[in-house]
Amino acid sequence: METIQSFSQMVAHLGAGGRRLRVAVVCGSDSSTLEAVERALREGFAEVVFVGRVPEVQAVEALRPYAASIRYREAADDADAACKAVELVREGGADILMKGLINTDVLLRAVLNKERGILPKGRVLTHLAVAQLPGNDRLLFFTDAAVLPYPTQEQRCEQVAAAVRLCHAFGIGEPRVALVHCSEKASDKFPHTLGYREIIERAACGEWGRAVVDGPLDVRTAIDPVALQRKGIVSPLEGRSDVLVFPDIEAANVFYKTLTFLVKADVAGMLVGPVCPVVLPSRGDSGEDKYYSLAFAAMAVCR
Repeated sequence: METIQSFSQMVAHLGAGGRRLRVAVVCGSDSSTLEAVERALREGFAEVVFVGRVPEVQAVEALRPYAASIRYREAADDADAACKAVELVREGGADILMKGLINTDVLLRAVLNKERGILPKGRVLTHLAVAQLPGNDRLLFFTDAAVLPYPTQEQRCEQVAAAVRLCHAFGIGEPRVALVHCSEKASDKFPHTLGYREIIERAACGEWGRAVVDGPLDVRTAIDPVALQRKGIVSPLEGRSDVLVFPDIEAANVFYKTLTFLVKADVAGMLVGPVCPVVLPSRGDSGEDKYYSLAFAAMAVCR
């Protein structure tokens, strides 16, 4: 498989695959979600079940040409819509779950329900994102900007595993994963850095398939070969990391917001860990942002 190095390549790959993935959209009546869904229908990689707020969606003219690829499921309210969408996933009727105009906590309550949810026991719910930076010749994956405040060692290992799987789905044969810190030295002042050595060793033993993991590295030495050389640091990542694993949600979220606002990068994200990817965009995301996140989730299913 050719390595996918841009969002346009990602979309072209999905369209060429000829497979329509089933997307359960919860309360998808807002304009940005509708824009994202319409584009996925047009590009040919999705069919959709709108769960909840059905009359509002059925009134949208832009969806009429795709009627053959759209179904509807009524719901009494937002909470009922979330439960019915999760039930659809559990029954094998959807490959991807997508949030529309519904509060995140309402949807996650259904996803995480111990009896009727879709997070298997022992699995870790975490957030994965991918960014297309202006002038960069490859995509940059990173985690976790939305879910885990301070990942435990095992949660961090799950983050590495999930990121490596996604990189493989993008045709990156041997992903380079950087364990990020504010410097390149482990210290007991920052206990999470003391666990980095174990993660590196587990990766070297092939626990997560082909991958190279190193750290601690700061963001610049992780992705800039010149900075790495100037600091005199030797790393198998060679300043060309595909993945940045951040120490906590604060660092990752600031990085995410900086990329989108100051760098004007395109960023897509999803939740992994449940039985299917969950597209959980922010209310402030544009239709294009949501579309790329939906395509990103589709890549996870098609891997």
